[in-house]
Amino acid sequence: MLATWGHLVYRRRWAALALSLLVLVASIGVLAQAGSLGKGDNTQTEAGRAANLIDSELPRTSGSSFAVIFGSPTLSVHDARFRRAMQTALAPLRADRRVTSVQTPYDMGPVQAAAMESRDGHYALAVIAVRDGSGTAQGYYPELRALIHSPTLSTMAVGDLAINHDFDHILGQDLQRAEQVSLPLVLLLVFGTLLAALLPLGVGMLAVVGGFAGIYLLARLTPVSQYAFNVVTLVGLGVAVDYSLFIVSRFREELARGATVENALARALDTAGRAIVFSGLTVAIGLAGLLFYQGTFLASMGGAGAIVVAFAVLYALTFLPAVLALLGPRVNAWRLPLGRRQSGRSLWHGLATAVMRRPVVVLALTVPFILLAGSPVLGIRLANSDVTALPPQAETHRGVDLLRRQFPGQDQTQISVVVRYPGGRVLSAARVGALYDLSRRIAALPDVLRVEGPVNVDPSLNRAGYQALYARPQATLPAAVRAQVRQNVGTHIVLLTVLSARPAASDQARDLVRTIRALHTAGDGHILVTGQTAFDLDTITLIADDTPAALGFIVVMTYLVLFLLLGSVVLPLKAIVMDMLSIMASFGLLVWIFQQGHLAAQLNFTPASLDPSVPVLLFGIVFGLSMDYEVLLLSRMKEEHEHTGETRQAVATGLERSGRLITGAAAIMVAVFLAFALADSVIIKAIGLGLALAVAIDATIVRALIVPATMRLLGGLNWWAPRPLAHLHRRLHGADAVLPAREVAA
Repeated sequence: MLATWGHLVYRRRWAALALSLLVLVASIGVLAQAGSLGKGDNTQTEAGRAANLIDSELPRTSGSSFAVIFGSPTLSVHDARFRRAMQTALAPLRADRRVTSVQTPYDMGPVQAAAMESRDGHYALAVIAVRDGSGTAQGYYPELRALIHSPTLSTMAVGDLAINHDFDHILGQDLQRAEQVSLPLVLLLVFGTLLAALLPLGVGMLAVVGGFAGIYLLARLTPVSQYAFNVVTLVGLGVAVDYSLFIVSRFREELARGATVENALARALDTAGRAIVFSGLTVAIGLAGLLFYQGTFLASMGGAGAIVVAFAVLYALTFLPAVLALLGPRVNAWRLPLGRRQSGRSLWHGLATAVMRRPVVVLALTVPFILLAGSPVLGIRLANSDVTALPPQAETHRGVDLLRRQFPGQDQTQISVVVRYPGGRVLSAARVGALYDLSRRIAALPDVLRVEGPVNVDPSLNRAGYQALYARPQATLPAAVRAQVRQNVGTHIVLLTVLSARPAASDQARDLVRTIRALHTAGDGHILVTGQTAFDLDTITLIADDTPAALGFIVVMTYLVLFLLLGSVVLPLKAIVMDMLSIMASFGLLVWIFQQGHLAAQLNFTPASLDPSVPVLLFGIVFGLSMDYEVLLLSRMKEEHEHTGETRQAVATGLERSGRLITGAAAIMVAVFLAFALADSVIIKAIGLGLALAVAIDATIVRALIVPATMRLLGGLNWWAPRPLAHLHRRLHGADAVLPAREVAA
């Protein structure tokens, strides 16, 4: 079918180019009308449901406020010059209609003012509340931040709006850097000619544009993460360039053998084209596995990744062959002065022969190395990313570090306990008594500093005292009590805030959340717990629950696709095991680097637990991308085996013919991924470096050493399938048949 398509594209090359242009114009049209990516659905987890209740019932400004730390190494907060400089810097905000309030230590009572002054007396905090919610306010936050400056005092912004702005800004810079770093140079070195190198790069850019359009179409159906753009660029450039490389290289090889342009194109699509179709399926399957993680942004990122892979295959089978049909032998034009390469026969053929001469020795040396590299994964810790995912020099990262060091209570972990009631008066005598009992039980737990809430206002009151207090009309309550009620009591909920000195991602903080959740009820009220620690626990649990189904889907579907390509029941299983080795090694190295902190200074990040999305994304992407090389390598080996019927010769020749191509493809992939490893965002840095390590290990140790060794040991069993399956494969592929079982036995 693909050979026929190659002939058709050659004869209708202008129509194929027009089709590609129409798809591109449609993609640009979607981008021109791009809207918001949407907000995530929190209802899948207890922490998310509790956070939604707080947002809907309590007068919070979460996401629509930010704070600014003013400081001076010489002036004290109580110095008149410090006060004047701070008030002058904030004056433009007080006059701005988008700002609803500006609070400083000079506007507060003594107790509140103390919390807004640093321990050393040289820093003061200003809290700015804005009129709109976070979605709208995010658009004009940079303008507000630009209004704040002082020749006397240093300023650092913190808070939700500031942190979100830094994430968006840094992600945009990471994306631009990834598009510009090293890829063109690597393409030139792989192809040796400028024109041949430009073709894969062009296909890659077309696929990324299509992927971006797919993100915004997807956003109309479901919320999509801002990281989806990075994933689309990363995956789109990698696979599109790889697929183009396979086709262009095979086209040039057939031309060198004396084939006409039409026949060379048909042969390239029949061989390399078929390989990329199956490779695209395996990559899409790996990314589609992320769709099992409903309730998280992973599902949308898997959908976006699958879309860009589809565009990569589409353009590689339409735009690219049409351009090759127009160029013909001119695809080798503008050769670089790098000298003529010698044939790769001696290197790759010799390597394969040497490996197959001592397969047991090769496996005894390589497999333990892979297992050693992967061993740190046994100590992996997962936690949702916070401001530490930004580079240490980012303003909000420095600001949060300063807050935790200098401002009282800012280094404490907050756990929010929501007590939800089915109806009726929330502060009835019975419910106030149950809340009092709950508050004291929580306060007595290990690692709890104190509990804040409407039954913790006056230490002199006991259980009966609080019941009598809230039996009074609200208008007659003391001002401090009314403030507590306004901030922590809704129509159906009461909020208690638990403070702990334990870090949010620590085992002790997680145990505390589990213990509070085990209390279940307070009278007729149902307990829900939220906060960073609770979100960590819920996210990890959600991912752990969904992973078996996702993993099973990816493995089974990949096995079926590889069987349809290869006609063997052994080779797909071997390919899956090879993929697992690459993934395990990359996971272990990521833990060693990002969690344990090795290379932190060189890579400019703060060591921390891995974000739960990182291993899931890596598995989905790496599992599919590793199949690129497996499909290309095994397809070529199978092609040679059908000509010779001899496994050892097929392995040696297959590696000889595809070894340099795999090395070049891996070099391109690693260059793309390392560009993301240079990112400032720790999540993108970890994903980029993890993918680069996985591809490098996969293309060298696994494909060049372990694969030939295992195929030598398996011998004729490589190509075996039970008679009914072998017959099915022959019916599907005609002449492309596997060896019958009796020939394997012979």
